[in-house]
Amino acid sequence: MATLEQIKVLRWGKEKAPTQKTLEEILHNEGLSYYAWSNNPNDLYAPHLHTYHKIIYVLRGSITFILPEEKQELTLHSGDRLELPANTVHSAAVGSQGVTCFEAHC
Repeated sequence: MATLEQIKVLRWGKEKAPTQKTLEEILHNEGLSYYAWSNNPNDLYAPHLHTYHKIIYVLRGSITFILPEEKQELTLHSGDRLELPANTVHSAAVGSQGVTCFEAHC
């Protein structure tokens, strides 16, 4: 089970949302292979886990990750980054505007 110290959220923290090119450059400079995915407004993901470390950047919209074992919810907006360790049980709820993300695996 992951601890909250292992789950990292980096907030964009700038007034202007990042461009697609900006996020692509960040991921490229870290040597990460990534892909884009999108979901419709209010889509839901049932609880699940992955066997790999997952990095997500939100390009547009928002998504809330629900971490039942940690009793926490993390809502990400444009530019925010989530690092989710392997084998972390989570579900997710897409915001009312939908979401587009970049995802990389480590």
